[in-house]
Amino acid sequence: MLNRLVIPARKLLPTQAFARGVSVLVGGTAGAQLLTLLAAPLLTRLYGPEDFGLLAVYGGLLALFTVVASGRYQLAIPLPETQREAAEVLALSLLLVSLTTLGALLLVGLGGRGLAELLGVPALTPWLWLLPLGVAFAGTYQAVTHWAVRTRAFSTIAATRIKQSLALLFIQLAASPIGAGGLLLGHAAGQGAGTLTLARPALRAIKEHRIGPVGMWSAARRYRKFPLFSTWSGLFNTLGKQLPPLLFAALFSPLAAGLYALAHRVLAMPMALIGEAVGKVFFASAAEAHRRGELGALVAKVHAVLAQVAMPPAIVLVLIGPDLFALVFGERWREAGEFARWMAPWLYLVFVTSPLSHLFSVLERQGQGLIFQTVMLVVRVAAIAIGAAADDLLLTVALFSLGSAACWIGFLGWVAYLTGNRLLTLALSTVTALLIGLGLLAPLIVVEFLEPAWLPWGAALLLSAALVGMRYLLLFRKAYK
Repeated sequence: MLNRLVIPARKLLPTQAFARGVSVLVGGTAGAQLLTLLAAPLLTRLYGPEDFGLLAVYGGLLALFTVVASGRYQLAIPLPETQREAAEVLALSLLLVSLTTLGALLLVGLGGRGLAELLGVPALTPWLWLLPLGVAFAGTYQAVTHWAVRTRAFSTIAATRIKQSLALLFIQLAASPIGAGGLLLGHAAGQGAGTLTLARPALRAIKEHRIGPVGMWSAARRYRKFPLFSTWSGLFNTLGKQLPPLLFAALFSPLAAGLYALAHRVLAMPMALIGEAVGKVFFASAAEAHRRGELGALVAKVHAVLAQVAMPPAIVLVLIGPDLFALVFGERWREAGEFARWMAPWLYLVFVTSPLSHLFSVLERQGQGLIFQTVMLVVRVAAIAIGAAADDLLLTVALFSLGSAACWIGFLGWVAYLTGNRLLTLALSTVTALLIGLGLLAPLIVVEFLEPAWLPWGAALLLSAALVGMRYLLLFRKAYK
């Protein structure tokens, strides 16, 4: 029965390799992510902002451990020419994940209570045992996922994403009576779901090639730039992303962290869905395009398409973010909509540029990637420090978002230079997407600024949504050509 549905669905996929890979990853996980988004209004009524604040702090700690769990060697898995060398990198990555998990376990066992109090969330103490479990799940998953990227098993990756989203959603809904712990349990379980599916072929490759310490040591030396540069680059990038919830909880309150966390979650989830899928397929295709001298054209094409996809939601959030959040999630989340209004330009730029950050690995310019992440971390810390000194939470969010946006604009200029593209060409893609987005959202803009009696706000929102949906359909059909 399943094959009767899957085989015809595969015939609908684009024939072009890049577009087909993106379609598999996006299409396979879109349904599960949509369920998660649809469940968000229910979760915000079962859990309060303080509960989401605890989840944000836990998620921030987990992300910091996960980004260094394998020494970033997992990024090198798709690069070797031989399967044996790739299996050596994979085995090395899994070994480092085990060591990182042990480190997380020692931290929780020896200083968990002190850490929770330092972060301003003592209520997190009894749930910190989930941290090493999450590190083991997430670290292993990212390593075996990159093996699946190497073998172009995009449909399998998509299936595991579905399992993760469904496991997370089910547990968070079912465990709501225990409070914030339900959110944390769902998050940890979601990290583990689907890992075994990807791990089987990865572990089989290690066994078939009889990988031992000598091979892993050789791989560690060959790709030493990844831990030397990419680890710090990834750590600084993740630290920059997790600074707001961690510092908002410590400097303001768990409530502030929860408000920010929901805004970021709602905005980043659909962006991550498409952006991560595009990034993985881009990573798999960029090395070959670079060898053929076609990297510049690939970068320009990916950036232009992503700009068309991301612009309409960004405009909507700037226009009606607070009202939209209050309508969907409840009145007590209106302030999160104010945060979203300021975060929209920054997250738009993240969406259209972050998939291209794989160029640091493809071109083996990890040193420049480290410089970029260091500068962005300094800018973000300064923004939060200024906002905290003024004791103004909204100002802190605004400064953080605008500073981050400025850094990503600089990154886009670097990408243009490195790939032989003109920065003006990439900028025109953004301007074109903005003009098209404004046209699609004209009904909503008219209502927001002119308030005509003949056009209700809800009707304008639905009409604009229909126009944007048609535009997305045209973009999707274009991928087939």
